[in-house]
Amino acid sequence: MLILLPPSETKSDGGAGSPLDLGELSLPDLTPLRQKLADALVELAADVEASSAALGLGPTQADEIQRNAVLWTSPTAPALSRYTGVLYDALDAGSFTRAGRARAAARLWIGSALFGAVRATDPIPSYRLSGGSKIPGFGTLRSLWKPDLTEALLAEADELVVDLRSGTYQQLGPVPGAVTATVLTEKPDGTRSVVSHFNKHHKGLLARTLTLTTAEPKDVKGVARVAAKSGLRVEVASPTELIVLTE
Repeated sequence: MLILLPPSETKSDGGAGSPLDLGELSLPDLTPLRQKLADALVELAADVEASSAALGLGPTQADEIQRNAVLWTSPTAPALSRYTGVLYDALDAGSFTRAGRARAAARLWIGSALFGAVRATDPIPSYRLSGGSKIPGFGTLRSLWKPDLTEALLAEADELVVDLRSGTYQQLGPVPGAVTATVLTEKPDGTRSVVSHFNKHHKGLLARTLTLTTAEPKDVKGVARVAAKSGLRVEVASPTELIVLTE
């Protein structure tokens, strides 16, 4: 089972690893594009105004531009500890046992506008680039990553893929046949709606239980059984969609 997580805008600083070496990242076929994007981000960082416009940053976010400026020289950390926020709080990778960490290394991948996708253990620096950003001189990130990212992910996935990325990141490299999860809040009158905060939190809980389970689900029904056993309220909406319900 391959579990694809979304990245986060917020990232931890620092790290104990050596500076970025693209040769150490998984999916080596993506190295040429990763190189071009990383070099472009560093060059863009020399122009604060242009960086702010391209990355959608406000006047108080100059530190995000500095992260890109030192992309090639700053320390790295495993991707799973680099990304932070609501989903990663719910995943709570810091509490994994040794067996849990081994399953995370085998199962967890994280989408990335800069790297396409990285394995949980891949060493990466802190950076700022969103799936909807547009670097001057390049097309959209969607046009850059397709179809190379899709092909790389399909080559890595031998069976079930659970794609928990947000729509923007799914579009960078769609995985045909992947199981997706839709989080809905159910009100007392029975109506349902999408709520952003609960979406991230419950996807984090789902990712946690799928990471730590000793089961090897083969389809959406198997994913539903694992999720329900952990206490999540779920419904199978289709062969490729799981509904996660929260009140």
